[in-house]
Amino acid sequence: MTILITGATGTVSSAVLQSLPSTADVRLLVRDQAKAPDGYEVSVGDLDDPATLGQAFAGVDTLWLLTAMGPQAPHASMNAVWAARKAGVRHVVRMSAIGASHDAPTRNGRLHALSDAELQASGLDWTIIRPAFFMQNLFGSVTGTTLYGSTGDGKMGLIDVRDIAEFAAGVLTDPAPHQGKIYTLTGPASISLREAAAEASDVYGEPIAYQPVTPQDAYQAMLAAGLPEWNAAVNVEYGIAYSGGWGDFTTGDFAQVAGHDARSFKEFANDHAAQLRPTAS
Repeated sequence: MTILITGATGTVSSAVLQSLPSTADVRLLVRDQAKAPDGYEVSVGDLDDPATLGQAFAGVDTLWLLTAMGPQAPHASMNAVWAARKAGVRHVVRMSAIGASHDAPTRNGRLHALSDAELQASGLDWTIIRPAFFMQNLFGSVTGTTLYGSTGDGKMGLIDVRDIAEFAAGVLTDPAPHQGKIYTLTGPASISLREAAAEASDVYGEPIAYQPVTPQDAYQAMLAAGLPEWNAAVNVEYGIAYSGGWGDFTTGDFAQVAGHDARSFKEFANDHAAQLRPTAS
């Protein structure tokens, strides 16, 4: 069974690759072959250009479909679904976004709802995964002894990308039991970033303060860091939604399928001291 991985050089898909068993028959779709990890069959193509996808999708049984955030995401997802139909792909495992719906408070969530609906109507077998706020999103958010965040005191069911990857790999290697299912993946607890800072302080034995950032300041900081304007603006939309309690919930989907709880924030902090531990200002 050949599994095609899209977004293969990104954070989540890279983790999915590490979680797949070494015996899996895996092919990667990349735009730049020089950036592809070693040890895999590689096809060069671009989801934005359907003419480049035929060879990559040929002979594929299961597709991991992840599209980059942006206004063109439904176009990329549409091209992938069409290529999958033409190639006879049996099952598509699509990474959507938490709360994806036609009335989601972010443009990203509304766009994902369109792509989710298209996949569901495609005639292909499908599974949709909607993960909560990534714990890894906090990398680079600690400056000196302060954690900065744009989600106010809103609580979120933060999840470690490694758990998303483990879950996705399990579905990809045995997709039949997951046909027609939508999973919302969260961590075991819904916590605010203020609480996350306190938990990290306990782990490191060093105080970490939490400093909320205004939407405008967050927007300007993301632009200064090189994020595209659309992405920065949508991240602000997420920050406002989370600040209002939109993400304050957990689900049992991960544990039900994986057979164990997802990682806690304290476990995440312990494993990622290099990215989160306080440093001298």
